[in-house]
Amino acid sequence: MSAGNEMALIPFLALPWQYSLIVFLLGISIGSFLNVVVWRLPRGEGVAAGRSHCPACGYNLSVIDLIPLLGYFFLKGRCRYCRAPISARYPLVEFATGCFFLLALWQQGLSVGTVGLCWFYSVLLAVSLIDIDYQIIPDRLLLAGLPAAVLLFFAATSPGWVSLLIGGTGGFLFLLAIVLISRGGMGGGDVKLAGYLGLCLGWKLLSIALFLGFILGGLVGVYLLIFKKKGRKDEVPFGPFLAIGGVLAALAGSWLWQWYWGFLG
Repeated sequence: MSAGNEMALIPFLALPWQYSLIVFLLGISIGSFLNVVVWRLPRGEGVAAGRSHCPACGYNLSVIDLIPLLGYFFLKGRCRYCRAPISARYPLVEFATGCFFLLALWQQGLSVGTVGLCWFYSVLLAVSLIDIDYQIIPDRLLLAGLPAAVLLFFAATSPGWVSLLIGGTGGFLFLLAIVLISRGGMGGGDVKLAGYLGLCLGWKLLSIALFLGFILGGLVGVYLLIFKKKGRKDEVPFGPFLAIGGVLAALAGSWLWQWYWGFLG
């Protein structure tokens, strides 16, 4: 992400290793919360309402059961009370979130931008999982992700408010035009997600994110058709591809932008 507002930061390599450990532990804890969000939000349940419970028997889980990463292995992948299997996705989401937080720290050092990127990556991970499971992207989740755009605006790597506004508006209108022209294939959630990506990344990185998202989505779609895992009329959620494009753009979009125009020049 290109230079913009200047904010003091401590580069990643200048930080003691303990900072990385703390950020990773915070990440897996947020990942545990994301598992709750992904389970409850599409069902219309309050994210903060009630204790976590086993989906099979409904028994309230103890603090030990809920320890990020370790709880799954302590229980050997089964509910303590009814012995129903626990999906391996829970610890994988926790681990992935921890890795995303480390990635944000590596990108931004100790700065407000780190918080913004952690928030941004967390929203995209939750969006992807919900879209895969239910083919929806909840408005509440995108609204909850808006503070990430504010934090990234104040980061030292922000492209500036004009770029962010153009990106948010342009991303929304571009996907909306595709939906109207194609009369399907994408939903309103994808349109709003594109707008959200633009608000967080700016129009340059948004263009990279959309390009990568469409390429990845097209490749996976061709694969599914060739191996007859999906038919031509079957729906394939596009949100995860947009999310992957957004992560890659945040990670290497500036380099890709400079390389592309340098190659043409």
